[in-house]
Amino acid sequence: MPSNNFRWRIVLLLFLVTTINYIDRNVLSFAMIDDAFRKEMLGFPIGYTLTQTDLNIFKIQYGWVDTTFKVAYALGFIMIGWLIDRLGTKRGLTVGIGVWSLAGVANAFIGSFRGLAATRFALGIGEAGNFPSSIKSIAEWFPKKERAFATGLFNAGTNVGIIFTAAVIPWMTIHYGWRMSFMTTGVLGFAVLVLWWMTYQRPETHPKVSPQELAYIQQDNQQEEIAGRVTWWRLLRYRQTWALIVGKFMADPIWWFYLTWLPDFFNSSESLEQTLDLQTIGLPFMVIYIISDGGSIFFGWLSSQFMKIGWTLNRARKTTMLICALCVVPIFFAAQTHNIYIATVLIAIAAAAHLGWSANIYTFASDLFPKSAVAMVTGIGGFSGAVGGAILAAMAGPIRVQFGYLPLFLIAGSTYLIALLIINLLVPKMKPVEM
Repeated sequence: MPSNNFRWRIVLLLFLVTTINYIDRNVLSFAMIDDAFRKEMLGFPIGYTLTQTDLNIFKIQYGWVDTTFKVAYALGFIMIGWLIDRLGTKRGLTVGIGVWSLAGVANAFIGSFRGLAATRFALGIGEAGNFPSSIKSIAEWFPKKERAFATGLFNAGTNVGIIFTAAVIPWMTIHYGWRMSFMTTGVLGFAVLVLWWMTYQRPETHPKVSPQELAYIQQDNQQEEIAGRVTWWRLLRYRQTWALIVGKFMADPIWWFYLTWLPDFFNSSESLEQTLDLQTIGLPFMVIYIISDGGSIFFGWLSSQFMKIGWTLNRARKTTMLICALCVVPIFFAAQTHNIYIATVLIAIAAAAHLGWSANIYTFASDLFPKSAVAMVTGIGGFSGAVGGAILAAMAGPIRVQFGYLPLFLIAGSTYLIALLIINLLVPKMKPVEM
């Protein structure tokens, strides 16, 4: 029987895809604090005792591997965004899931930093397909007033993926080794690939969507076709595109920094009186990402709620993003406190605010552009975010080794306010482009 709420099942599907995406992505962040993995990458025998010099070399090399992933992620956004707008959401994301799942399994068979860089490069290419596909799906399945909330819901899968990784991967690595961790999580991608292919269709062709729900979805009467060919260069003419670029370029690197370096922060920070290993590190990560999951959903809901009570799109989105930006500011205290519990709470609030920011910045593409250009616009934003992430990744290792975590947390605390100021200068009043 046709449903009047089937669109929320699509959000659940996107949530599951995003969860698996982040599980595959974050296994490495926990493997990096496993001595067996470190020795394998550095070419030392299992009985060798690592020195502080060895660990510093490892962290710098790890930073370059992380840079490789982000460069690939940026390139993937160029290709996947274009591919999705031409093949369609269903086929485009199918390609992405297939590529990243193969790369995830391949991580289990490498034995050097060179091999790790190759598999992470392939992983970055494939994983770039997730967000352009998901944002385009939200544009296809939801009216504007529900998009930020729907985006916040599926975006919460990022944290569920990290929570799962924090809860399971350290245990699995201790008992079965780091190779099995990569193998198991990589296989999960193929399971969600089958589910995606069997479930997803556009709402106008889906048999479980009622005429009433279809009318509700299409209430904005947004322009479906664009006169002329859509290209990067054409989209870059618009200030709205540059607002999205700035929002992603400046904020995404901070999220990448959390994902990549927080295990090392809790494992080896000089400021903390208590440090954690593979057996104890899971709990603070579960706390951080459960709280930040709430932030993703809450700030997405808040923006949508502002619009439902009559606020303009411009006021609703920017006010919510300002609140998010202010919540991140105190994070620099995390690099100064000796108390691991205070550090955990500060990081959790900042991570929650980031996901709230992300839920709103992603809606820029569907708020301001026709549906047929959403994936490409999202790809441009994702590319800029990955470029910013690659730049910070290249800097993070040397900064961490020479100066500790304070400079990195200072960057994190100030970036969002600067980004919002630039966005407001570029687009004082948010309104859809006329293409």
